[in-house]
Amino acid sequence: MDVIPAIDLLEGRCVRLYQGDYAQSEVFDEDPIAIARQWAEQGATRLHLVDLDGAKVGHPVNQAVIEAIAHTLNIPVEVGGGLRDRQSVANLLNLGVRWAILGTVAVEQPALVAQLCQEFPDQIIVGIDARNGKVATRGWLETSEVEAIALAQQMAECGVAAIIYTDIYRDGTLQGPNLEALRELATAISIPVIASGGMSSTTDLLSLLALEPAGVTGAIIGRALYTGAISLKEAIRAVGQGRWQDVPPDLGMSAFA
Repeated sequence: MDVIPAIDLLEGRCVRLYQGDYAQSEVFDEDPIAIARQWAEQGATRLHLVDLDGAKVGHPVNQAVIEAIAHTLNIPVEVGGGLRDRQSVANLLNLGVRWAILGTVAVEQPALVAQLCQEFPDQIIVGIDARNGKVATRGWLETSEVEAIALAQQMAECGVAAIIYTDIYRDGTLQGPNLEALRELATAISIPVIASGGMSSTTDLLSLLALEPAGVTGAIIGRALYTGAISLKEAIRAVGQGRWQDVPPDLGMSAFA
């Protein structure tokens, strides 16, 4: 299972939001490029970037920082935030980004997602951010009536490389992932699912190992890394050495009872 550090960019700085609320942002570092190097040096095999400014205004904003990170690291980078047309996606991938993460357009323009999957095979990921099972859009500022599982199934048919699932009510709270929602989503589709939101400890990561057979292949970690609640090196070691069959009962499928 991949342990994927997150860098959220707001006005060029590395921040974290609480439950997606821009009014509740906390700056963790003024130099996201240095932070990216740090995670790579500690063993990360990929990096997750979110252009929060872009998600809010509807077009990429932090391209200069994103390009610098993509060119600095020797590990692949995935980026989301404000990618709502073909040119924005093409421009981003031309910067050296490995995967473009689409969100709002998956709900509003699914045909565009299918087109992009054909033009950029294996480079399109869809981020599904949900409140109570309903998909949020436009930087989490709006909530649609679209069900997360239904959207995931539609996007899988479009040919996306993976789904990143975020439970907004868990994001930034350090309350642990929503295992039940992840299990339901992963078993409903046949493409990889990456868990995001609420990771608070290595124990939370180990709990996800029970979902590997269902297709949960990675976990994105944000606030817990910046507060020191999770050590990236230790997390990678623990998840790499663990097997889902060895997860203690209280961390495994019994969590869904």
